[in-house]
Amino acid sequence: MQLEFLGTCAGMPSKHRNVSATAIRRSDAKGWCLVDCGEGTQHQLLYSELSLHHLHAVLITHVHGDHCLGLPGLLATASMSGRTEPLTLVAPKDLRVMVEAVQAVTRTHCNFPIHFLAIEDWSGQVVVGDFRVDITELSHRVPSYAFGFNEIPRRRQLDIQRLQREQVPAGPEWGRLQQGEDVALSDGRLLQAEDFLLDPGPPRRIVIAGDNDRPELLTGAVEGADVLVHEATYTQVVADRNDNRPQHSSAEMIARFAQHAGVPHLVLTHISPRYGDGPRSQPALSELEQEARAHYRGTLFLARDLARYQLEPDRQLRPL
Repeated sequence: MQLEFLGTCAGMPSKHRNVSATAIRRSDAKGWCLVDCGEGTQHQLLYSELSLHHLHAVLITHVHGDHCLGLPGLLATASMSGRTEPLTLVAPKDLRVMVEAVQAVTRTHCNFPIHFLAIEDWSGQVVVGDFRVDITELSHRVPSYAFGFNEIPRRRQLDIQRLQREQVPAGPEWGRLQQGEDVALSDGRLLQAEDFLLDPGPPRRIVIAGDNDRPELLTGAVEGADVLVHEATYTQVVADRNDNRPQHSSAEMIARFAQHAGVPHLVLTHISPRYGDGPRSQPALSELEQEARAHYRGTLFLARDLARYQLEPDRQLRPL
């Protein structure tokens, strides 16, 4: 599974960061899903290898502008680029009103059907592209949600080493075993398919959260999750000074939660534009990282625009 951050800034863009947008896909597939679509997302795509023709779905965590104002333009560009395949749009129901209003006023017509799924009507898991997705309600100034992406297991892989060890010659028999069919060899041996198929293990899971000032609401969602992507808009000092009225999480808040919940990998995003990453920046991004590392012992990343990460089969998250 791969993550690519198209925008990591909170509220408004900075010189080096665009507003919220995160792509997720299987490592072995062209198809992908987009979580949030802040203004300028389609421009960020020009610097990636992602194609709007292979976009399975757009999922919007909440209706604040830095998470959704890029959607009408992205849909228009997809249409002008020749897309005809249906697209799934998962979002709060009010977003449908916005998209249809913009399309009506601007006389924009999409050459592909949009299948709209209102989050308010969603229960359980829904298949979206290559994933089974579930939702968790969060706490923010408007209804906000997290999406849990569970990979759909593909065909089990053959245990090539065992086949070679038992001197089973490569040929049609290997294909039949992979299809789950027991095979009788010419030397009289009967091979049980189950003995030659590797255990895929539990599906990998990545949780991508929208804006949220109560990380504990994710307790159930992160159980068994390999990665949590969550906002760290500011440090705890700033949160305390503002009495956390914007209802965001500080780096300390989410780090404490992730440590307590046993989340193995934490990626921080949605960072206030006040934090710069230059050597003389005040305040600096390093303050957020230092605060998070003081409370979290797992693998930590501060996402940057166009950064990519891969969740390997061994369930380790590594930058690409």
